[in-house]
Amino acid sequence: MTSALAIETSGRTGSVALATDGRAVASESFEHGLQNAAKILPIIDGLCRAQGWTPCDLEHVYVSIGPGSFTGLRVGVTIAKTLSLATGAKLVAVPSTRVLVENAPPEATNVIIVLDAKRGHVFTARYERGADGWTEREPAHLAKLSEVIARSPRPAHLIGEGIPYHTAEIDPADGSVVVTPESTWRGSAEVLARLGYAMSQRGEFTGADRMTPHYIRLPEAEEKRLHAAQKSPVKTRIR
Repeated sequence: MTSALAIETSGRTGSVALATDGRAVASESFEHGLQNAAKILPIIDGLCRAQGWTPCDLEHVYVSIGPGSFTGLRVGVTIAKTLSLATGAKLVAVPSTRVLVENAPPEATNVIIVLDAKRGHVFTARYERGADGWTEREPAHLAKLSEVIARSPRPAHLIGEGIPYHTAEIDPADGSVVVTPESTWRGSAEVLARLGYAMSQRGEFTGADRMTPHYIRLPEAEEKRLHAAQKSPVKTRIR
């Protein structure tokens, strides 16, 4: 049996889980933020101790790779890479949108992921459910929510923490666009563990030296810095 750790830190509420063969045996949630990020390692340590595991017992680490919270993704990926380098555990990078679509209600066949990207845009992806499960029809990208909704088959179910920030682009009179309950808007480490294990069975591992968060675009502060640098005049030395 494969012992694994799943780390989901892409949203406003994070979680970690211990799993065997993709089935969660212990988990714990925590609030998002740098202050709470310091608690993640003690939480993982406590869960391992309760199961009688040591870090070296972890064979796999599954991590939610993004898009999502810039800070959360950095923290989750850093912890995953550190554990891999320290213990030799293999890494599996699971798209955060793939984790979220698993929260869709049974009747949903077309799902649009909605994560706030600020400045009037969303990080989004579109999935379609078929006989063999979910198929990604549009990979994660930056867009206007109204444009994604316009090209989606109906009915379209919306899932994600960005929904409250983009309600102006959702027509309340259009019954073919369904806003799912808020309880479905966050990914969970338990679901991540199941998806990560399935990917591992297909050999979809990522080396620690190649694993980076899927930001889609630079954080706002970094974009402003680059923009300011581009506007600064180039000083020419006069001899």
